[in-house]
Amino acid sequence: MWDDARQLNAAAMVLTALAVLALAWALLTWVARRPAFEINEVVITTPLQRVNAAALEAAIRDELKGTFFTMRLDRARTSLVNVAWVRNVALRRQWPHRLEIAVEEHVPFARWNEGALVNVQGEVFSAACKDELPRLAGPDGTAEDVVRRHREWSASLAGLGLTLEELRLSARGAWTLRVASANGPLGIELGRDDPGAALARFVASYERILGSLARVGTRVEQVDMRYRNGFAAKVPAFRERTVKKAA
Repeated sequence: MWDDARQLNAAAMVLTALAVLALAWALLTWVARRPAFEINEVVITTPLQRVNAAALEAAIRDELKGTFFTMRLDRARTSLVNVAWVRNVALRRQWPHRLEIAVEEHVPFARWNEGALVNVQGEVFSAACKDELPRLAGPDGTAEDVVRRHREWSASLAGLGLTLEELRLSARGAWTLRVASANGPLGIELGRDDPGAALARFVASYERILGSLARVGTRVEQVDMRYRNGFAAKVPAFRERTVKKAA
């Protein structure tokens, strides 16, 4: 090889090309890290309804490392979605010094289990909230199904003037409701075997039976729809009378 001028020239050209590439890379890296390309303007392009602006700015400030070329947007995004009420963010660099942030906020649907919230997509999240919200409960991983049931059953009950305030799914799959009516709260046990059909039976019989009782001043506290051909009702003022035997 050392006696072959053609091979020596080819090797020299390869080494030269590699050296040029390495130098160019080093130069580009040096330029990319210059203070002249630092991000010095951050703009939130969406209005904030629930996200605390100060908390968002603190998270942005902590992650504003690097320049227009070197800033890691994926890392910044991960930090920002951990801010309370932030569901998602989109980051975009705008030449030469600007970073634009679009924030999607959680829209709360209900309270979930103990201390959490669930949004309209059925996703569980944590945030401080003073809104009057229905209460939902269920095992981990069931929030989306419970939200769907709440929407469906709320629509069925609304025609009766009832508001679904609480919906619970037990670990064994049994459904329990609490509704608000003009006569006070009413608990409804649907059980786990075809709860939709059980609720349909409740809706069909409400005006004829429970409505009639309400009109004469008898308040029903709870109904149990787990019977195939009827239901049991708990009336707080009802007392069993002792039958006296004839002498």
